[in-house]
Amino acid sequence: MLKSQLLEIIANGENSGVEFKRDNIRPEQLAKEIVALANFQGGMILLGVDDDGSISGVHRPNLEEWVMDSVIARRIHPLIIPFYEEIQVDESRRVAVLSFTQGTAKPYVLRNNDREEIYIRVGSVSRLATREQQARLFATGGLIHLESLPVSGTGIDSLDTQRVEDYFVNVLGDPKPPADREALKKRLCDMDFMTEAGLQDPVCAIAGLVLFGYRPRRYLKQAGLRVMAFDGKEKTYQSKLDEILDGPAVGLWKAETGKSRELATDGLLETFSRMTRPFLSEETENIDEGFRRKREWIYPPEVIRETVLNALAHRDWTRSVDIEIAVYEDRMEVISPGGLPNGMTVEKMAAGQRSPRNPMIMDVLRNYGYVDARGMGIRSKVIPLMRRLNKADPIFNATDDYLQTILPARKV
Repeated sequence: MLKSQLLEIIANGENSGVEFKRDNIRPEQLAKEIVALANFQGGMILLGVDDDGSISGVHRPNLEEWVMDSVIARRIHPLIIPFYEEIQVDESRRVAVLSFTQGTAKPYVLRNNDREEIYIRVGSVSRLATREQQARLFATGGLIHLESLPVSGTGIDSLDTQRVEDYFVNVLGDPKPPADREALKKRLCDMDFMTEAGLQDPVCAIAGLVLFGYRPRRYLKQAGLRVMAFDGKEKTYQSKLDEILDGPAVGLWKAETGKSRELATDGLLETFSRMTRPFLSEETENIDEGFRRKREWIYPPEVIRETVLNALAHRDWTRSVDIEIAVYEDRMEVISPGGLPNGMTVEKMAAGQRSPRNPMIMDVLRNYGYVDARGMGIRSKVIPLMRRLNKADPIFNATDDYLQTILPARKV
């Protein structure tokens, strides 16, 4: 780093990725700052700079050795190695810079006084992570899949066993359905759709409840979809549609002897499609051979399907807010709770990279044929179809709290 770059960083002050500290800081305090930044998006710590930006310089002998041994090796787990450099400011003062990227083995913990504490960066402050923030860090680090967590109060009766048995036999290819309720519970536990969780009777995991549950929102308030439609270009109190859809994500398919399987009972996507069709398409003046008016879609149906399914498959279950789908005069918006997972960015997503947050849910939707088998629907369907049919690119806005997808309406 050049001296001019260092002075510019100091002039801009502390922020989510920059922390100033004197070099006489206690080792556990410095370790806390490193842990918080590594659990967020990485950054740098400037040693020898006061909170107000004045440069006091470093004076501790063997500073690099102290940082690497007394601070990082002894107090941070898993081990993270920063880039260390010292910049001479003038003849008598120098500043040490510790730089590191976002950690890939989250959550990082501070080991101190026989305890392990998880910190995260909030603005320019390092704070103890909340329970929900810890769960997200564990999920990001691949240590847990939130969709496999138990849902309190549920049981085998919370699931539509017809859909479950249809999935096992007609989708997965089991020779026959489980013989009785106990055998069904065991099969569900083996598939992680239910979990024993140290209890006398198994309970549903999030994935099992969302995919096959009768009324998932009874136990998991953020399940389902909130669907709205408005006359104008902004959200108002008066809406043409404002419904919360609750039910199993997958449909129930049946087949008569010698015939192909047909949808017998809607799943969440079919319910959404039926309810929103009047707001996502419009009748034309042309009449078909059956004396019915033809219907033209304002948005490509494949794009609608892919966007809604992505929101359902990749949402963050630690966030107790609904997936929100809103149709306006000039656009359709889908908001999926939770930032992009596992280092994913909008650019990587558009390029076709895959990083499922809920792999079990995604696998089941893929097995049913709901989602693109290659998992590249954004690149292969959403973007090209919007460009070709609506003459516009979809817009993706990613924050730490949600992914918003905006589909501009087809211009007549």
